[in-house]
Amino acid sequence: MNRVIVMASGGLDSTTVCYGLHFDGIAVQPIFFDYGQHCAETEWQKVSSVLPDGMDEPERIDISDIFKGSNSRMILEPDLWKEPVGDNDLYIPYRTLLFYSVAAARAQTLGITDVYSGFINSNHVKEVDCGAEFLNGLEELSEGVGSVRFHVPLRHNTKADVVKQAIRLGVPIGLTFSCQAQSSFPCGACPNCVERLNALEEAGIA
Repeated sequence: MNRVIVMASGGLDSTTVCYGLHFDGIAVQPIFFDYGQHCAETEWQKVSSVLPDGMDEPERIDISDIFKGSNSRMILEPDLWKEPVGDNDLYIPYRTLLFYSVAAARAQTLGITDVYSGFINSNHVKEVDCGAEFLNGLEELSEGVGSVRFHVPLRHNTKADVVKQAIRLGVPIGLTFSCQAQSSFPCGACPNCVERLNALEEAGIA
């Protein structure tokens, strides 16, 4: 593998994957998806600032029209002072499957055959295309379609495992952003924030 694509969001998991590949001497082309999420600009700023020195500049891909009109609270930012937000409110149909399809198409266009993501086997989300069964079946999903292959190196890790790996690699953990409910600061209460805080505590750095 001379060059690979990583789906980068500015979050802890995808940033850790980028650092691991960079440490191994693999050339990484990060791609960022703007799917109309309310925190898109914050995530884009994070992607552009947290990646290792010397890595290619991230490429921003706009697929926001696909989810136009969505009532998901990942698209329409909630007022957390007035509106409770649960897992069901954060549902976006086929989002992860769309990410992989677009990443594979972009990779093959660039002559790249390997696409990496930072997804872990975390089933707190409602999308079936974020669960363990889907992630473990990615290779079979792509085999008969084209030359691009998917890699999910963290899929057997817990979030605490990722934190420990990030520490070893020198990832700027405090600069990464993973909140689902707020666009400018971590809310501390959405599923991603809770999982992250628990992982930091388990890893002994919170």
